Amino acid sequence: MTESDAAARPGADDPRPAAAGAAASDRLLAAVVREESARITAALTVAFGSFDVAEEAVAEAVEEALGAWRRRGIPPKPGAWLMQAARHNALDRVRRERVLRDKVALLGAGEERGGDPASSRPPADERLPLLFGCCHPALAPDAQLALTLRAVCGLTTGQIARATFSTDAATGQRISRAKRKIADSGIPLRIPEGPDAAARLDLVLTIVSVMYSEAHFVAGADAAADRDLADDALWLARVVAEALPRAAEAWGLLSLLRFHRARESARAVDGELVLLADQDRSLWDAALLADARVALERAARLRAPGRWQLHAAIAACHADAAGAASTDWLQVLTLYDMLLAYDRSPVVRLNRAVALARVDGAAAALAEVDALEEPLVRSHLWHAVRASVLRELGRDDEALAADLRALELTANESERRLLAARATR
Repeated sequence: MTESDAAARPGADDPRPAAAGAAASDRLLAAVVREESARITAALTVAFGSFDVAEEAVAEAVEEALGAWRRRGIPPKPGAWLMQAARHNALDRVRRERVLRDKVALLGAGEERGGDPASSRPPADERLPLLFGCCHPALAPDAQLALTLRAVCGLTTGQIARATFSTDAATGQRISRAKRKIADSGIPLRIPEGPDAAARLDLVLTIVSVMYSEAHFVAGADAAADRDLADDALWLARVVAEALPRAAEAWGLLSLLRFHRARESARAVDGELVLLADQDRSLWDAALLADARVALERAARLRAPGRWQLHAAIAACHADAAGAASTDWLQVLTLYDMLLAYDRSPVVRLNRAVALARVDGAAAALAEVDALEEPLVRSHLWHAVRASVLRELGRDDEALAADLRALELTANESERRLLAARATR
């Protein structure tokens, strides 16, 4: 057998089987972390009375699993393995810090009796108190997002840094400060009740929406989304909706993200960004579109309108059109007018101006866009929309200047190529 023949046959020294096994264990670990890490963190928080101890113990267990599962294979009960490892880590941390001695003794005795580590796992909706705690208004928005990605989704510090365009050091500090604030301020890990419940739910839904958006505009990247982060956001939206079945807005957000996800295959083609008007709608995921409509209909039956349902209804209008030319822009504009009662943010008003251009003409839209200059002058989207409207009015020199300014302000490579091509034309 020649040397080339030997190289062609996988054997004991061939790295390919080992690499394939590692990839399989990594995929399973990612799925287990998504489904179990928040539950385990919630269980350990209750057992040890410390969110910080619980979160660090789970993070260490995930790192241990990454190496152990690659070396020794996937355990029979991956979730129980992760729970056991996290519990051991928490016990070690508590012993080192010489706190909660009575609980160490109690939990240690339970382990000696061979108790099932998964038996203390809280029910599925225990992820919700953890999510609401991470999204407490006392925490800064960037800390809310980072802590949610860490404690609820199980992402590592490096993954969070990449997802939020930050450094590992800054992300680690942000998470540490947030955990200290939870401990020092006594922020409860519970679903709020009473007058502030709706506002807190909206904050949670906003963080989930931001997660999904962050997955699609990575600095220096092309048009392909960070599918893991987008999937985590979609998963979280489903968890919230199913755990709070009477929360119409939760179903509204789930519907919205499903509509967006259904268009994913047509949004990015060979790394290039394709605008909604130019997308091949035959590539849209029909099953996801149907699921999105089901979620929106469920939200509507609860008769508690809100901004996420209206965002989803606007997405449904685009999904219902056979092509861009047949979009019911009057209905879209009407929905935006309704949305302003719940959300008058500059971005919503900018999107409304796009619909206004289709209904009342470019001149009316330009007046609305120019009124948003102060809050959005640093946004590449504002300049890009303004360029489109100016071009419709025949003001090509001003449109070119606006496109070039948008090009300066965006860091996403696919958007830069799209804007550069438009400026060249």
